[in-house]
Amino acid sequence: MLFKKFAVVAAVAATLAFVGCTKKEATDANAAASQAVTAASEATAAADAATQQAASAADTAASAVAAASAAVDAAPAASAAK
Repeated sequence: MLFKKFAVVAAVAATLAFVGCTKKEATDANAAASQAVTAASEATAAADAATQQAASAADTAASAVAAASAAVDAAPAASAAK
């Protein structure tokens, strides 16, 4: 009879410990998911900033190409004027 009581107490203690660990793991998983969402938001913001910088660089390059093209077009006229 005493052995049965110890077995029941041990089973209850093991069950409570398992439930406690499961709740802790769920809390840890929620914290990890929250950190992952934050990291994804930061990565998205960085990608947006990089896209804007690339667009700005492309506009600058297009302006430089247009200026060079105008200079090339003007060169024969300057040579003919001499």
